[in-house]
Amino acid sequence: MLDLFPSREAGLFGRRLKRERGARIPVTVVTGFLGSGKTTLLQRFLASPEGQGTAVIINEFGAVGIDDALVRDSAEETVLLGNGCVCCITRTDLQAALRRLVFDREHGAIPPFRRIVIETSGLADPGPILQTFSTDRALGGEFHIDLVLTVVDAVNGETALDSAAEARKQAILADRLVISKTDLADAVTVERLTQRLQSLNPRAAIDVAVKGALDPQRVIEPAAGERSGFVAEAAHSDGIASFVIEQDKPIEWLAFARAMETLIGLRGADLLRVKGILNVAGCRGPVVVQYVQHLAHPPVELESWPDQNRDSRVVFITRNIAERDVRALFATVQALAKG
Repeated sequence: MLDLFPSREAGLFGRRLKRERGARIPVTVVTGFLGSGKTTLLQRFLASPEGQGTAVIINEFGAVGIDDALVRDSAEETVLLGNGCVCCITRTDLQAALRRLVFDREHGAIPPFRRIVIETSGLADPGPILQTFSTDRALGGEFHIDLVLTVVDAVNGETALDSAAEARKQAILADRLVISKTDLADAVTVERLTQRLQSLNPRAAIDVAVKGALDPQRVIEPAAGERSGFVAEAAHSDGIASFVIEQDKPIEWLAFARAMETLIGLRGADLLRVKGILNVAGCRGPVVVQYVQHLAHPPVELESWPDQNRDSRVVFITRNIAERDVRALFATVQALAKG
């Protein structure tokens, strides 16, 4: 077996309790545009002592949950709300998920938890989520939102803020802004993005995360002051679509990499997010791949599969790119590789 990619070191799940705020369960909403680094930040938090006792609700814009699989082993309980975003699907799904978590905890069906983190889809408007907690009295009596944390990508953040209303809403509604991927951007770009965020939301604190590393307290520390007014309706940018490519046999890495290089070269600006788990021939564990527009993150081989599914599955979130064209490209490259 070949070690094509560096494996992550397994980390122990810490055990330390966070102070409670009254009898209600604190909630952190983690949002940010596609590819901003929300899941990486969440994984780091869950692996820390402060992350102990956290239940996670993950919402993905796609038919297959990748983020859900990646954080499942670190959280006390994970609930996936898939194939849509919580600002667009009937919000009773979120309400039902929250109530089910409490019911299962009280009846011993899941381990005890002391807080909840909701990771939204990259296309979600946080406003309706906040409204759900404020307008549902029963829900408000059980939970309280401590923090809305928005992750902004230092490499593509300015472009997202310019082109996507969702990205601007996420920044405006944040209690805390976290600039990610600063190790991949120059200081001038980071400073320009910081000033842009300050102009959009002058009351929010701005933190910097390098490779997803952020003081875990900043993920759960209650926000000071009042939250911004809600932006009630989400309007997704035209042409945004999601589809999944799956394969039940091990794939050849070079063929996959060549196909992605070609796709990036032709339509990189419209590849809003590509994320997947691959069963790569010659690798011991699954390989996580992530792409955001023209940026390709280094592939990472995990030490073990996060679930029983060993199929390769890659979620594409694109703008005006036909699914059939992407499938045809991958099929062509694979055929040429075999020849």
